[in-house]
Amino acid sequence: MTDAALILLVEDDSGLRELIREELEDAGFSVVEVADSEAAASWLAGRSPDLIISDLRLPGGSGLELLNHSRCLPMPPAFLMITAFGTVQQAVTALRQGADDFLTKPLNLDHLRLSVLRILERRALQAEISRYRQMLKVGDFHGIIGRSAPMRQLFEQIRRAARGNGSVLISGESGTGKELVARALHAESDRRDGPFLAVNCAGIPPELLESELFGHSAGAFTGAQRARKGLFAEAEGGTLLLDEIGEMPAAMQSKLLRILQDGHMRPVGENRERQVNVRIVAATNRDLEAGIEEGYFRADLFYRLETFAFEVSPLRLRGDDIDLLCAHFVARFGAVADERVRGITPAALARLRAYSFPGNVRELSNAIERAVVFARNGEIEVDDLPERIRRHSAPPLAAGEPTFGGLLGDGETPPLREIELRYVRYVLERLGGNKRRAAELLGIGRRTLYRYLDEA
Repeated sequence: MTDAALILLVEDDSGLRELIREELEDAGFSVVEVADSEAAASWLAGRSPDLIISDLRLPGGSGLELLNHSRCLPMPPAFLMITAFGTVQQAVTALRQGADDFLTKPLNLDHLRLSVLRILERRALQAEISRYRQMLKVGDFHGIIGRSAPMRQLFEQIRRAARGNGSVLISGESGTGKELVARALHAESDRRDGPFLAVNCAGIPPELLESELFGHSAGAFTGAQRARKGLFAEAEGGTLLLDEIGEMPAAMQSKLLRILQDGHMRPVGENRERQVNVRIVAATNRDLEAGIEEGYFRADLFYRLETFAFEVSPLRLRGDDIDLLCAHFVARFGAVADERVRGITPAALARLRAYSFPGNVRELSNAIERAVVFARNGEIEVDDLPERIRRHSAPPLAAGEPTFGGLLGDGETPPLREIELRYVRYVLERLGGNKRRAAELLGIGRRTLYRYLDEA
């Protein structure tokens, strides 16, 4: 922070001005000094320092006038007021008008240095939070963080599917955020004012799942002392998420199929069917088509469920979304833990980008939550990350592979441009779609990378 900080010092006492300048330069700051408010205003034309340190009483004006002038700059700097005539009222006035701190003469240089460091640190933290919020603002879709090509495509699919009422099948690896996708679909739909309920089909014993979904009458089975509404009835007019649908017992699959076919269900212990108005969304991390072949999932249920089908991409294929997600989790867990963590060092972020995240977004969330607690210097560093991420590095590209990992066939001599395009695709695949990292390793700019991809 101190290496990059530029300070404008406005003080008419030349001896004090020189003393303050030397103290600040010794602390690593860059200092521009002027003697009055007119010279300060002239210097500020077209420039914006990180901090202005000004005397309250100046020739040709006052520090408060300079403070007000600085508030109108395109990038208002921090402001530290100094005066030999300090009173409580003057301090309150300066702080109310936007000053960050107020010191009185005779100055204690240690206090001055600490005040400057504190002000600049606070401003840097505010700027980082603002940057993160802006990043999240453009990358947040109903709580789903992402702006990579796979996620933009998914968001568009959600918007389109939300117009209908057909059932939805969401597939994806564990930890990719399938329930968030279901909630986004509900929020985009006409059912948004109705209930959204979710049930984990693998978390309820098979003998209780039917009652949980459809409800039961009093005395329907041992222990059923009172009638109970099931989740279908409670979700009336809304959306019901059946998570881990691949774990649903075969007997329940046939009953769910009946609801999808005609919208009727029968509570346990009752003879009369009931009409239900619920949109069914199913989620799975299993290959249901393989399940059909293996005999544990009904083909007719599968085809009913996939009226609309979404696949949530794993984190390793989402490119720069990891930057957005890191910003989101730092802001989230930093607020909960009341920690002064303003971001992630470039080295730590590079290590996170290189990691494949088999646990996807859930694993990244847990890693950042841990790192926020361990961070000591206001930023997450490599040592704050879990060991499995610290020791991971990207595999060497084409090391010991004379044919570039199969990019060239035996005896093949394609044009040079074709070889370049194949190699760009190869590098991008090896890095899990991370375009920023790919551009760095290829030694090209990201715009050039995108031009290659457009050709590919």
